[in-house]
Formats: sequence, structure tokens, C-alpha cells
Amino acid sequence: MARGGKRQGMAEGRAERKGQKAPRKRFYRTRAHSNPLSDMYFPVPSCPKEDAPETPKVEFADVGCGFGGLLIRLAPLFPDRLMVGMEIRDKVAEYVQERIANLRREHEGQYQNISCIRTNSQKFLVHYFCKGQLQKLFFLFPDPHFKAQNHRRRIISLSLLAEYAYLLAPGGRMYTITDVPELAEWMKSKVAAHPSFRPLTQEELDADVAAGLLITSSEEGQKVERNSGQTWRMVYQRL
Repeated sequence: MARGGKRQGMAEGRAERKGQKAPRKRFYRTRAHSNPLSDMYFPVPSCPKEDAPETPKVEFADVGCGFGGLLIRLAPLFPDRLMVGMEIRDKVAEYVQERIANLRREHEGQYQNISCIRTNSQKFLVHYFCKGQLQKLFFLFPDPHFKAQNHRRRIISLSLLAEYAYLLAPGGRMYTITDVPELAEWMKSKVAAHPSFRPLTQEELDADVAAGLLITSSEEGQKVERNSGQTWRMVYQRL
């Protein structure tokens, strides 16, 4: 790239980061995945009441929200529900925050019910929500961590399911989708072994608006669809 073009690109990036334009992903490049078991520091509330002592409270959480596609699709469908995206990668979280801010500028009075924070959900999720606070918990295209020694990094495990059961209200729902068949079987077996969840019937799944968004709302899902890939969608209800 010529020096003039490079300077222009840098200026455009700075302008977008200041909220003057809709953000573009090329200014927020980052690695595809991050190690959730690393010792990265995150400022987190000591307890949920410290973070949000007043009502109304967040009811939907998109864990590993990526570039925020699901949040943005859900926002107008559930305008009275507060939702948060939780993302471990700093540049991606920054992109989602700028994207939401831009949508609020372009659509006055809309998208006020969604937000994004950078955190390590695998370590700190219970610091943000009270028991039974959540109605919907989303895990879209999580990192498969293929190597056997890295399976402990997977976001669906028996120990973490205990946390999700604690945070979900009775009748609340947990949504998962992946394009990796081995990971789909892993998640299915782990949830089946936990007594607090049951899979939705096909009739319930067809009637669930949020479930219908899992495949194409996220950028990762759109990429899978463009490549004619297969996905495995599983939704569970908290007993």
C-alpha cells in the first residue's frame, strides 16, 4: 500500500473508533480464538449486585458473542428485554461496542437494550448474574478445542453446566450451535448427563423465535452457510 493510502486507512480507522462512522472489521483484526484458561486480567464485579444493583436486569446473555450479529437481530424482537454480549477478545468487543453505538445514532431510540462487555465468561460468568436471572443463554459456534488436552477449555462441560443451571431461571433456555460434528456430540452428551436440562421438542423448537436465528444471525453462521456447511443446533430448557 502506498504511504498516502496507508495514512488514509489509519485516519479512517481512527475516525471509526471515535464513532464517526460505522465500524469496519478490518480495523479490528484479532486472532480467531483466545485461551479462556490463561491468566489475563479482567476487572469483574465481586458479586452481581455490585455490578447491577437496580432493576431491570439483563435477561439474555450471548457468551462469546463474536461480532454481535445475534444481539443485533434479537434487539428489535425483544425490545423490553436487556441483553449483553460477552467477548474475551479485546478488538472484537470494541468492534461490537462501536457497532451498537453507531446503530443507536442511526436509529434513534432503538438498540438501547443491548450492550457488550469484554470478559472471560468461562471464569467469571457467575460474577455478573444472580441465581435464576437469565431467561436465555447463547453459545454460538464455540471454539472446538480439538486436541484432547484442550477439551477442558470447552465452554460446555459438566462443571460449567452447573453454573449455567444456577444462572438460568426455571423454564429458561440454553442455545447451542456448531458446525463441528464431534463437538456437537460432546455438547449433547454433556447436557444429557446433567439433570437440570431437557432438550426442546421439535414443536417447541419451531415455535422459538430465537432458535430460528442461530444459523444465520452470526457472522460465523453466515460463513458456514456460504460454504454450504452443515450445522448442529441444540436448544435445552432449564428444569
